[in-house]
Amino acid sequence: MGEELFNVLTVQEAREKMASCLPADLRRITRKSLLDCLGMRLAHPVVAREDVPGFMRSTVDGYAVRAEDTFGASEGLPAFFTVTGEVRPGVAPERVIAPGEAMRVATGAMLPPGADAAVMVEYTEEAGEGCIEVLRPVGPGENILRPDEDIKAGEEVFPGNHLLRPQDIGYLASIGEVELDVFAPLRVGIISTGDELVPPEEKPRPGEVRDINSYTLYSMVRALGGAPVLYGVVRDDTGLLENRLREACRETDLVVISGGSSVGTRDHTAGCIAALGEPGLIFHGLAVRPGKPTLGGVVDGKPVFGLPGHPAAALISFDLLVSPLLKFGGYHSLSEGASPVKAVLARSLGSAPGREEYFRVKLRRDQGRIWADPILGKSGLLTPMVEADGIVRIPLESEGLAQEAEVDVYLFGTDYVL
Repeated sequence: MGEELFNVLTVQEAREKMASCLPADLRRITRKSLLDCLGMRLAHPVVAREDVPGFMRSTVDGYAVRAEDTFGASEGLPAFFTVTGEVRPGVAPERVIAPGEAMRVATGAMLPPGADAAVMVEYTEEAGEGCIEVLRPVGPGENILRPDEDIKAGEEVFPGNHLLRPQDIGYLASIGEVELDVFAPLRVGIISTGDELVPPEEKPRPGEVRDINSYTLYSMVRALGGAPVLYGVVRDDTGLLENRLREACRETDLVVISGGSSVGTRDHTAGCIAALGEPGLIFHGLAVRPGKPTLGGVVDGKPVFGLPGHPAAALISFDLLVSPLLKFGGYHSLSEGASPVKAVLARSLGSAPGREEYFRVKLRRDQGRIWADPILGKSGLLTPMVEADGIVRIPLESEGLAQEAEVDVYLFGTDYVL
């Protein structure tokens, strides 16, 4: 097989060995309508081609004025203005504001030339036909947006590889971007193995369990902007697995297999990857817990991963090795992603040096501090997976973390990178 089973590597070593056999970026670039880009990543930085809002506009309902004409105004000694008209949103003003003049404006309306501030209607009173009293002063620029105050022409508004959120779509619409170059979602083949697995709609017989990993991994791929493809459950038969794996490699960009990666008589996954194509099996075993029996290979330029059968271990391995490919297309240019939450560890956690260890935690606020409560349990248990808010990592060289130590909590549902 090219590698001795469980000659474990660190996560960094495994990434480097996989990267040496893979293209720099597995993804391809496609051009999409802006409305079809939600959840996709930008292939290039986006630079604003124009100022936004592009003109001075009011942020309040009130009156456009020259700020200096309001200086010293108060309820006891108001400033008087002649109202010379009204500016409605979407309509350009037809005249210039002269000293002592005001024009009625609505929120979003363009300021007339000569005006440099807006007075809220709450701070004005009618003073006869065509006149108002201003009861408090405003400074230059108060209650208005300048032409480039939101976005400046020539400014990079989003870097390459930015994950587009709903608010980003609206932001891009404001600068006239209606089509974007984005990375097409990687197609990820998902295979579960094991004689004990049955579909969720079936009632398991004694010794059987429902297939959980297919559904969890499918959802993980979707959440990261990939395109998951289910290939079902394969029995513990080398021939059947090899055929299914060959099919998945032919039809997708990346394949994950859950189960069948532990040492034992039913360890078919490593053998199938090794036999399928060059270079074959790259590593078998990670210095992590949970997730030690993870394996990785490359078949005709496509990554193939064997993940542990236990759901919690499968998710950790997926986060470490598959998520970076979906987010960045490779391992060469990983960023830190979303910042973790700082919390205080509620109890001590021990760990054996020489492996990274990952613990699920639940967050709570108490006496002004955010606490991380470890949710302990074997990797085969399901309840700790759904009770947790995120995970804490204990580094490779550490023997554990002390109670009340400050820890980084990587929240589920955020764009973090382990």
